[in-house]
Amino acid sequence: MKTSKYLEELRSQSVADLNAQLVEAKKELFNLRFQNATNQLTNTSRIREVRRNIARIQTIITEKSNVAE
Repeated sequence: MKTSKYLEELRSQSVADLNAQLVEAKKELFNLRFQNATNQLTNTSRIREVRRNIARIQTIITEKSNVAE
């Protein structure tokens, strides 16, 4: 399954790398929403995918911070 490989990839990264990925994903989400508002977006399912990836990244950051405590 694609998501399990993605999760393994995320879990192997440091918190700093995850934060950098989170910023990039949020920028991408903003751009997708802007394209959607101006009717330039052809693949609207990408918004949902990016939102879920943001949630996955945030979850792993939280898991790593809870383990550190």
